[in-house]
Amino acid sequence: MIRYALVCATGHEFEGWFGSSSDYDDQAARGLVNCPVCGARDVKKQIMAPAVAGTKRQDSSDMAPQMREMMMQAQQAVRAHVEDHFDYVGDAFAKEARAIHEGRSEERGIYGEASAKEVTALIEDGVRVAPLPPAPPKKEELN
Repeated sequence: MIRYALVCATGHEFEGWFGSSSDYDDQAARGLVNCPVCGARDVKKQIMAPAVAGTKRQDSSDMAPQMREMMMQAQQAVRAHVEDHFDYVGDAFAKEARAIHEGRSEERGIYGEASAKEVTALIEDGVRVAPLPPAPPKKEELN
């Protein structure tokens, strides 16, 4: 596993874990790496110091895969809840989110698509938005 410090085009900094550097390159090229804050797909690696392994023996309980599975299940549950209970507005998301924020449309949960520029404008104007967790990968897309 390799950890990269990443930054999106709007300046949000976050970390990403990948099986190898080629996994990052492949996923980034296919548009699968996006900012967890604004959803932007224009993501770049930041310069970072290499991690040097210590000499202490690590616990063999192997909690990392269990934690990863737990996080994946939680993300899938959030996505399923949104898809089941919120209104899908497609590419009209930014327009409808702004209308709800300004009181011109009924207050309700919505989800849909928006460009990074639209999301940035919504955030700057105080409209509360968050990226939807990604759908689970299809088996044919896994490496």
